[in-house]
Amino acid sequence: MGGELKNLIKVWILAISCLSYCYLIASKFPKGLLRLISLFPVFYLFIILPLNLSSIHFCGVTSFFLVWLANFKLLLFAFDQGPLSSQLHHKLFHFILVACLPIKFKPNPPQGIVTKPHQQSTQKSYRVPLKSLLLVTKLLLLLSIFHAYEYRQHLHQYVVLALYCCHIYLELELVLALCSTPARVLGFALEPQFNEPYLATSLQDFWGRRWNLMVTSILRPTVYDPVQYICRRNKVGHMWPQLLGVVATFIVSGLMHEVIYYYLTRVPPSWEVTWFFVLHGVCVAIEVWLKKKLIKRCGRLPRAVSGALVLIFVAATGLWLFFAQIFRNKLEEKVITEVFFSLDFVRSIMT
Repeated sequence: MGGELKNLIKVWILAISCLSYCYLIASKFPKGLLRLISLFPVFYLFIILPLNLSSIHFCGVTSFFLVWLANFKLLLFAFDQGPLSSQLHHKLFHFILVACLPIKFKPNPPQGIVTKPHQQSTQKSYRVPLKSLLLVTKLLLLLSIFHAYEYRQHLHQYVVLALYCCHIYLELELVLALCSTPARVLGFALEPQFNEPYLATSLQDFWGRRWNLMVTSILRPTVYDPVQYICRRNKVGHMWPQLLGVVATFIVSGLMHEVIYYYLTRVPPSWEVTWFFVLHGVCVAIEVWLKKKLIKRCGRLPRAVSGALVLIFVAATGLWLFFAQIFRNKLEEKVITEVFFSLDFVRSIMT
């Protein structure tokens, strides 16, 4: 653990140095091809840095933050777009925070729109305790799952799989919330990273408004909007630009998940996770089309019914395709082993 922590620190010191170069030097190049070329060394370093880590948790988080989010944000930055080109980030520290962490600053309210003080205090009084209570509840649930793992040899295989799926969701949400803590402590207002995905009423609602919103916010300007622009410029029908943009976004998301899976398993991809996102992209596109064509005639399904169907579909296809490479490479056992090892490491420090 000590050696892995040293590697993690070295990786992130180099990553922060690269982002300092982007802010201090690459930003001086005119937007477009020249700035993009100046960023190529950073793209390359961010791609190879996670290979220095062997821990599933450290490598997974680092590859997600650097290889996916940071590289996509820098790609937008090359053309003076995206969060790194926002007027909010005139300081190096702000630039590094936004580049390497899964955070997005809330925009200031438009001028002329004033929220009354009593409304602000009422909203905060309800939202802050509720969010804190939800986070504490999810942390307790995660710890309960860790405890249940100790008896997994006595549990049915499907029960262990269900526990593992809940573990991945809870850990991902809590890790992202923890990573946003430095910005929140400094007083920045941040967009939510998750929005209770288990309450989704449709696939579009699940992927577009509730699940891992940091990925959604970076895929929209890098994939969805350009595909829509190209389609509309070539006059590809009325609804086709939106539908093709949705499918293209899911395909890119699938490919990026394959990249992260490679960092975790170090074996060539078998493409199940890509097909998972292709399937969901096609289903979301069909859902969008059906809503526009049939919603006025047939109405909406009850929330309880549509919500249950969404969760069943996501869980079934996830076990079939999304987790296939994980289970094939026994990655879940490595994750559980790391969890126990980390807990023992923390206990040894505290005692």
